Amino acid sequence: MYKRRDDHPVFENFLLPFDGKLDPGNRWVRLSKLIPWDMLEELYGSKLSDGMGRPGKNVRVAFGAQIIKHKLNLSDEEVVEQIRENPYLQYFIGLEEFRSEAPFDASLMTTFRKRFKLEDVFDINDLIEERVRMLVDDESSESSRDDDSGDDDRGNAGKLIIDATVAPADVKYPTDLSLLNDAREDAERLLDVLWEQSSSKERKPRTYRRKARQSYLAVSKKRRPKTKTIRNAIKKQLGFLKRDLSHIDNLLADGYVLNAGDAERLEILRVVHRQQREMHETRTHSVKDRIVSFSQPWIRPIVRGKASADVEFGSKLSVSLVDGIVRIDRLSWDAYNESEDLAFQVEEYKRRNGFYPASVHADGIYGTRANRAYLKSRGIRFSGKPLGRPPKETEDNKTALKEKRERARQDELDRIPIEGKFGQGKRKYGLDLIMAKLPETSATWIAMIMLVMNLEKWMVEVGDVLRRLFLSFSPSIYASKRFPIVASESRGRTLTGVLFGERLKAA
Repeated sequence: MYKRRDDHPVFENFLLPFDGKLDPGNRWVRLSKLIPWDMLEELYGSKLSDGMGRPGKNVRVAFGAQIIKHKLNLSDEEVVEQIRENPYLQYFIGLEEFRSEAPFDASLMTTFRKRFKLEDVFDINDLIEERVRMLVDDESSESSRDDDSGDDDRGNAGKLIIDATVAPADVKYPTDLSLLNDAREDAERLLDVLWEQSSSKERKPRTYRRKARQSYLAVSKKRRPKTKTIRNAIKKQLGFLKRDLSHIDNLLADGYVLNAGDAERLEILRVVHRQQREMHETRTHSVKDRIVSFSQPWIRPIVRGKASADVEFGSKLSVSLVDGIVRIDRLSWDAYNESEDLAFQVEEYKRRNGFYPASVHADGIYGTRANRAYLKSRGIRFSGKPLGRPPKETEDNKTALKEKRERARQDELDRIPIEGKFGQGKRKYGLDLIMAKLPETSATWIAMIMLVMNLEKWMVEVGDVLRRLFLSFSPSIYASKRFPIVASESRGRTLTGVLFGERLKAA
């Protein structure tokens, strides 16, 4: 049955709920109480000049917009539109009244990411965690954290779950032929830039760009070209690229100049040509520090052996999980063996809690002899399969072996949550495709996703507390408990992904 409606609402008569006031129980209102904005002001203000330049957006706008972006998994443009339309989001970023115009341009989202480095997000994560503990401790007369007070004389306690994953970047799947074609086209562009500076009436150096393009398309359009066909096409593109680089060198020798960006691009072209020529001559498909993307030359192929993708292109993360809170212990653009991070992750656990974990849960790759000896010396149990031949079952040890199998099964179940966190980050928050184009903004993007996942956990943990304290909450409650922001260099964090320019100079 359908009941026809003739009195459709008029915009001017539309009524706001709650007598025109925001609902104090809204998730964005409660989340705003969880974040120590006053402490973030100190961190953010130290990065900006006090007397020079145009006044920047305050920290609540800059950091709040990033939380909105990753919590809702939106593009930069959609973040601005959502804030413009939603009064709760406007309150979350610190506006005092509803405004129908956009609070900032979407291009500023990149600037916000640049101002919050990876180490800054780590520190903010610790600040929020400390506030959560304060909220829980102030509400409960018997703190749930008393067992984790951090006394050095207490024994090992808690579970440390560790694993590694890759956050793929937004690059097309690279092939040697397509990479060389892109390099050739970019070299032709640089040659055009240099030739525009010429006032000579001499003939422009020939690049055979049409012939090179046709040669590339003749192979790339084939559905399944033969290996010999691809190899011949690569040889031709190497020749075209070598010719273009030679013309560019001649023009540079004659006094023509390139700007800083194009000069860096030229160095990348030289490296690509050298790497591809070396692989072609040696008939291999690997080379040290192999470039797979022009737009993001710091990205390396990382072999993961997964069913969906044997090789991924992005940053590799070593991650630890404790009580549902996830942390990045290492972020690198180069492939590495994650087992070498175990000792660092265990020491980080001790730094945060004051004691070692009772057990470490990880997959088999972490079970090296060195790691097992390290854990054994500190009284930490490793969840992996023991080394050596399993004992033969007898009537005397039957019960003991059954208990060991049950514990091994439980250890595997205890390791599942970190896989769930990876799935949550990649399916819900966009960790499976990092759209940032710079190494530092990509790192911030990844760290913000982890922070948002932690915020979801903390919101559940202190949900009832926030509902009762939303009116009485005041930063002065915690004035006596404030603590300094420790410099990230002293916190033991590691960021091993260096900028391409530094690596290039070293080469």
